[in-house]
Amino acid sequence: MANPAPNAVTKGLSVSSTVFPILFAISIVHLLNDTMQSTVSALFPILKDSLQLSYAQIGLIAFAMNMTASFMQPVVGWYADLRPRPYILPIGVCFTLAGVVALALAPNFAVILCAVIAMGVGSAVFHPESSRVAYLAAGGQRGLAQSIFQVGGNIGSALGPVMTAVVFVPLGQFGVIWFTFAAAPAIIIQYFVAGWYGRQQREPRTTAKTAGTKAGSAESRAAGLSRRQIVWAVVILVFLVFSKHVYMSSITSFYSFYLIEDYGVTVEHAQMFLFAFLAASAAGTFFGGPLADRYGRRNIIWLSILGTAPFSILLPYANLFWSGILCACAGFVLSSAFSIIVVYAQELLPGKVGLISGLFFGLAFGLGGLGSAVLGSVADATSIAFIMKLCAYLPLLGMLAFLLPKDDEVRA
Repeated sequence: MANPAPNAVTKGLSVSSTVFPILFAISIVHLLNDTMQSTVSALFPILKDSLQLSYAQIGLIAFAMNMTASFMQPVVGWYADLRPRPYILPIGVCFTLAGVVALALAPNFAVILCAVIAMGVGSAVFHPESSRVAYLAAGGQRGLAQSIFQVGGNIGSALGPVMTAVVFVPLGQFGVIWFTFAAAPAIIIQYFVAGWYGRQQREPRTTAKTAGTKAGSAESRAAGLSRRQIVWAVVILVFLVFSKHVYMSSITSFYSFYLIEDYGVTVEHAQMFLFAFLAASAAGTFFGGPLADRYGRRNIIWLSILGTAPFSILLPYANLFWSGILCACAGFVLSSAFSIIVVYAQELLPGKVGLISGLFFGLAFGLGGLGSAVLGSVADATSIAFIMKLCAYLPLLGMLAFLLPKDDEVRA
């Protein structure tokens, strides 16, 4: 059999124009899904007091949810490349719904772990398949498409601190039950998205499975790079994801405790700083994709991660006013990178859209969860202030992005 043409692997995975209704639909579901999942980190200050949890246990809760998603997402993505299952999309939201109900009713630490594991399964199903949908609907604007998909999740995550201040402080742990109302519209929307997704799969196309045993060489030709260059580029991207998500974990899991202990603010006030960081992250995610489409993926990746360093390094030493500003700046600059990293990796290995999406979303969750667990243990042994100062230097790893192949080499 003749070898496939350079773009044969992805021939069926692109459309002539950007399908914005589908992109906005999966972005809305991403918002609803991550709103439910953000209840976990939003509950940390409440759970710590009500169940007398240590920082290490707080870290283990985040670890359990994120590592579940981390290990499962590459498997789900790999399987989706071989046998796409559109109607698994609403099923993923059902797992998240079950986790939210269990979290609201959990009487102890063990049940909380079970609840967040169920939510991790929901994420593992949702993210790789929805990222494939974004790829299908992107047309020629992959950066924009991935950013539209991602910004919904960022907005959902940003609602966590607001929920703590408005819902969980007055209502306590059981207040989580109200967020089950986000599940119904998410499941309905995913059902219709799955219908569109299924119609795309029925169109004649060449999948990664039918690409033949020489898929690796086809991918190399499609990317215009040797196998060694592709592997090296993926390793660099993994380090960049590490720097971004461990730093993000230090902020989302522990920054509110840092403000409470070192600045003497209330729980509600501390959550507003976290909201500023996450809301700015959502804005950065939205702008990152279009900027990468215009100015190049590699340029925006290094500018995003390395450009965060001045703000992150100054943050632990600033007063309360400047902490808010630096926190928002760090969130805005840093979060423009992840959607671009995913698109860049998809273009490195164009026949492995689901696998790459699952791998990098899995890495994001896994590194965030592992970071929370390790940082929680270190915080118990030292202090929250030490953690914030230590993690402030992680964005300096953004210098590694200079070693990535240029965009024209990837697309050659």
